[in-house]
Amino acid sequence: MISALFLMNGKGEVLISRIYRDDISRGVANAFRLEVIGSKETRSPVKLIGSTSFMYIKVGGIYIVGVSRQNVNACMVFEVLHQLVDIFKSYFDTLDEDAIKNNFVLVYELLDEILDFGYPQNCSTDVLKLYITQGQGKLKSLDKLKQDKISKITIQATGTTPWRTPDIKHKKNELYIDVIESVNLLMSAEGNILRADVSGQVMMKCYLSGMPECKFGMNDKIIMDKEKGSVPARSQRRTNGIEIDDITFHQCVRLGKFDTDRTISFIPPDGEFELMRYRTTEHINLPFKVIPIVREMGRTRLECSVTVKSNFSSKMFGSNVKIIIPTPKNTAVCKIVVAAGKAKYMPEQDGIIWRIKRFPGDTEFTLRAEVELMASVNLDKKTWSRPPISMEFQVTMFTASGFHVRFLKVVEKSNYTPIKWVRYLTKAGTYQNRI
Repeated sequence: MISALFLMNGKGEVLISRIYRDDISRGVANAFRLEVIGSKETRSPVKLIGSTSFMYIKVGGIYIVGVSRQNVNACMVFEVLHQLVDIFKSYFDTLDEDAIKNNFVLVYELLDEILDFGYPQNCSTDVLKLYITQGQGKLKSLDKLKQDKISKITIQATGTTPWRTPDIKHKKNELYIDVIESVNLLMSAEGNILRADVSGQVMMKCYLSGMPECKFGMNDKIIMDKEKGSVPARSQRRTNGIEIDDITFHQCVRLGKFDTDRTISFIPPDGEFELMRYRTTEHINLPFKVIPIVREMGRTRLECSVTVKSNFSSKMFGSNVKIIIPTPKNTAVCKIVVAAGKAKYMPEQDGIIWRIKRFPGDTEFTLRAEVELMASVNLDKKTWSRPPISMEFQVTMFTASGFHVRFLKVVEKSNYTPIKWVRYLTKAGTYQNRI
């Protein structure tokens, strides 16, 4: 796994170094400083120098570098590096050089608990804060903790559910589920979909007492097909399942049960966490359709007409809709007429920015613009590349993939009935339309 971990500042000075294996020495940090930090080339997050692999991220002017000489899983290393950032920020609010220097002892203690011989052991902030405590910038001694609390810490850190203690109590038992999807689209000028996919995540806020057992149901196509086969035709409801291409879960989900019967069962952590991530590429409901018409009238004039149509129900609406319509670099004057919202030519962005605060469903709005261009000898030789129109938006209670929460069952020995809330949100990822 990870042979060494370095925290370096923008000059390449090593602030923290932790060597986990003997195949790496502290001297490799100099190679990273010369080859990566000192290089002016476009840098990739993975750098191979000789037989040593450097995987790094940069946050707040600090390089967090994982080093290995083995064929490690790069995705896992980057996940650990990002988890380290979250843990550091939970202990000291900002992650920068001063914060690292003021918390040397704390950082080294955290690194010893998080990684063992280069393998990730415990990345849960809640568990770490039970026995690595901090007060006024100083670590409290573990001897001051009561003996019963120490035993609880040991059970939680080494037990089957290290993310949750059994003595949690809430006056109100509530569950909040947020399904957040990002739509990525690339459409040709003729209206053909060149690329489309949806990246989604299910976020949960859990305020439940005791040790509840939760069972989460979604409209997965594999489960729906099984149920259709076992349920008589008369009693079947008209439901559509979605095909999920990739899926990842929080550590609390029992993967064995999901592999056998596609059941998502878990004992949730207390508070906010990400239950799962998923990606779909089939049968995507595009929330907006852009119909662009751009005509070049000679070398000094351009006519532009952009129609944006919402493809969701009239009961819903899109908010904070922003359409960026590119224009040539030699644009002099823009005369713009819009049916809704506000539009303005922004020379620093080489485009027209059209903003609509509230976009009703099943409606369409059109922008028309006449663009006058400056005649230039240099630009006349090179034709306008016609960059794509891009969009930003948010649509509540709508999912582009068709993802739907079917049920969430909670079983706890005290037999309480929790209050459940579900919210859907679709937003733009890379949403582009060629012109």
